[in-house]
Amino acid sequence: MKVLYKLDAFEGPLDLLLHLIDKAEVDIYDIPIKQITEQYMEFVQTMQELKLDIASEFLVMAATLLSIKSKLLLPKPPVVEEDAELFDEGEDPRDELVRRLIEYRKYKEMAGQLRDMEQERSLLYTKEADDLTPFVQQQVINPVKGLAAFDLVILFQKALRKMASRNVVAKIRRDEISVKDRIRELSDLLSRSEGQILFSSLFDEELTREEIVVTFLALLELMKMKRIVCYQHGLFADIVIQTKEGGGIGEHETAEIRY
Repeated sequence: MKVLYKLDAFEGPLDLLLHLIDKAEVDIYDIPIKQITEQYMEFVQTMQELKLDIASEFLVMAATLLSIKSKLLLPKPPVVEEDAELFDEGEDPRDELVRRLIEYRKYKEMAGQLRDMEQERSLLYTKEADDLTPFVQQQVINPVKGLAAFDLVILFQKALRKMASRNVVAKIRRDEISVKDRIRELSDLLSRSEGQILFSSLFDEELTREEIVVTFLALLELMKMKRIVCYQHGLFADIVIQTKEGGGIGEHETAEIRY
């Protein structure tokens, strides 16, 4: 059965190099390649002895360190003193590695800060926000906003005039209509019309309800006293009111009417 081990201490070759540099307490801008390369190769060899799977990036970094070491061991070409100012000494083979290490260290520190912030935030417990709408103070709208004192005085005067008109008490006078007087009026009308009139001629649009009722009562009273007769010439024809012979109305007869 194959057993795999994961080294949590180093997440990659750059992480291992930073660990070796910090352990050796050397300047990252002046890396002792020989010393760091030997320590790095010892770590890779240890992983091989433990039969651990080595990522390809670790092997690539090992080859890079050996290449830098070999370049530093090669002798530099002689430089003529007259041309020394015109020619640069050339780029240090360690510069590219240093830039990569500095960039990795910067992101590693940022990742550590984010991890600490995550751990600190995980200790806090929150709850959903409550609905505080019922507790919000409602803004009171001013009903007289935009009105001056003079406008309010005018409105108050209008209200007083309107209330004064409502307090007016109207006196209603009741018109008393006598059946006795209506009988006399009908008798005079029959006398002027040669003792015969039509029922429809007694009612016009100007008569009130009381006058119509009194007229009916007067006709019924005359028929009761047998002073008039009412008849029709045909179905739905107008009613004819006619005075009987000798059917005059005296004062003593009308005096007995108590309407």
